Amino acid sequence: MSYQERQSLVSLISSILINTLYAAYMAGRYPQADPYSPEVFHFWGSFFLILIPVTIVAKIVSYILFSILNAIATREAEPPITDERDRLIELKSTRSSLYIFSLGFVVAMAALVFSLPPAAMFIILLCSGLVAEMFSDISQFFFYRRGV
Repeated sequence: MSYQERQSLVSLISSILINTLYAAYMAGRYPQADPYSPEVFHFWGSFFLILIPVTIVAKIVSYILFSILNAIATREAEPPITDERDRLIELKSTRSSLYIFSLGFVVAMAALVFSLPPAAMFIILLCSGLVAEMFSDISQFFFYRRGV
């Protein structure tokens, strides 16, 4: 398994862990109020605004730990150069994840059209972001494995 394949798997696992642990932590803080109350909108606003830096810091820590553990286990350093194939794989996986998130955004807006509570829209946005990120990591792994 190549360095990039291992990195894709670590990214996938860390994404799932970060989002699951954060959502479980924040679930206990959900306000027991009217679905259209300002407290619910405050909760979702703070949920997303806190999720962004938490995800960034946790991803940086996971990449550092991965680099250290990979260097210890395989006795090889991170490849210093990204070539055209690496960029092409990154672009393909980013394109597919963008399509998935865009579809999730449309579904989230449709939830509001069908008079679902705003919490449904936020949950759909959160899930589509997570699925898009997971699909990006899985497609990178697949493209590296296939040799595209």
